[in-house]
Amino acid sequence: MAAIERIELMRVDLEPKVKRTDAIQSFVLQETPIVRVFDRDGASGTGYSYTIGTGGSSIMALLADHLAPLLIGREAEHIEAIWRDLLFHTHATSVGAITALALAALDTALWDLRCRRASLPLAVLAGGAKDSCPLYTTEGGWLHLTPAALVDDALQAKANGFGGAKIKIGRPHVAEDVERLRAVRESVGADWDIMTDANQGFTLSEAIRRARHLEALDIAWFEEPLPADDVAGHAELARHTSVPIAVGESLYSASQFKDYLQAGACSIVQVDVARIGGITPWLKVAHLAETFNVAVCPHFLMELHVGLCCAVPNGCWVEYIPQLEAITQSGLEIRDGRAYPSPEAGLGIDWDWDAIARFSRAAPIVIR
Repeated sequence: MAAIERIELMRVDLEPKVKRTDAIQSFVLQETPIVRVFDRDGASGTGYSYTIGTGGSSIMALLADHLAPLLIGREAEHIEAIWRDLLFHTHATSVGAITALALAALDTALWDLRCRRASLPLAVLAGGAKDSCPLYTTEGGWLHLTPAALVDDALQAKANGFGGAKIKIGRPHVAEDVERLRAVRESVGADWDIMTDANQGFTLSEAIRRARHLEALDIAWFEEPLPADDVAGHAELARHTSVPIAVGESLYSASQFKDYLQAGACSIVQVDVARIGGITPWLKVAHLAETFNVAVCPHFLMELHVGLCCAVPNGCWVEYIPQLEAITQSGLEIRDGRAYPSPEAGLGIDWDWDAIARFSRAAPIVIR
């Protein structure tokens, strides 16, 4: 083992390659805090997190002023202790998105360092359950798109071997959502999965109403139908429909997932490695879901989630939304619609440091 002697913090802003809209918001900018951790043996690890357009400066300030300095001199392998200490150090701002996203940037850097020191890829060191995971695409299913555009994207995804596509729902009237979904179902056939995502846009009564229509279209899951803090509402909805209920991208602690699972309020867990606070709590949520025989289909960050989904036995799908091409030298390995984690030691992300320097908003902040 070796103690941490230096941390570098930087932030790059990446614009989405396509317009991304849903029932309540738009993804306008990926503010990307990047953390590099260096130990006294000269080894390093890189981690990151993200926003969809706001909060990046707050995450950077929390890292620079309160979290990163606490790691100097700590043994880098003591990841569990470090994560717990940082959580309690930020007790007044936990549980919440800004703190979780800052914790994730540090935690993923420590896991990258651990994997590199062990000469193992994340998928193996974190569990080694499988060698690949099927992909579904979200990038062509945004709410503003016409039925014809949705069909074109779904057919292309199917031709590329993908196993499904996610369609955003939440148009003003249920008939509009049905028209869009039916067009895709009729084009791809019965043997291809269609996921739906409401992004917390419905009331309970409207979600029950729309779920009846989703059943007729054999929808794979109904994602975030209600506000994320309404566990009882999700449980009631689950009792009214055969469509699997998916939640997780807007949950920020393992305890919140526990409440959902105990209440029978979801049957798909979409834990996001950045929004849960890093790999350390992500694995706890995945294994917790396993004890309930519930699948893990994480939200976004496919470059990180492919290794994690292959690490655990209940990793079911990886969501295809490309976002790091501008600052990486190689992309996600995809064959026949399946994602394969990198065999290289570390998280499996091939950073392009020259590109990162060009995209960075300022010189790196160095903590010693």
